[in-house]
Amino acid sequence: MLDAQAAKTPPSLLYMVKQVELVVRSHLDELVKPSGITALQYTALTVLQRHDGLSAAQLARDSFVTAQSIADLVRSLETRGLVRRERNPHSRRELLILLTDTARELLARHEGEVRELEERMVRELTAHQTEQFRQALSRAWHALS
Repeated sequence: MLDAQAAKTPPSLLYMVKQVELVVRSHLDELVKPSGITALQYTALTVLQRHDGLSAAQLARDSFVTAQSIADLVRSLETRGLVRRERNPHSRRELLILLTDTARELLARHEGEVRELEERMVRELTAHQTEQFRQALSRAWHALS
């Protein structure tokens, strides 16, 4: 009897969000693999595209990785010539991470494919439902931040 009840119980929202995150990350890894980067590196580059000149701590928070992981990630991106670090003119002890032109070109190359992936994800939603989905995800993120 319990098994029949469990079969009728929908999966938790946390489980469903994680499923979506994993499948998106898998597809994104495949899309950016030809450029020699990972989905996590791509995410960090897109964060910098929106807010260039972040500290490592800010980039880690906005890229959903730990402060320890961001050091390796940034070092790898810097070695590839995709980011550079400069001293913060307002705080000489802090280094800011900035995109290079090479990174901007890489992001532009993948822009269409990534947009198609997002469109595929919401293909069965109306424009209104897609906007509601975006707002719901934003509110959920803010509630937990």
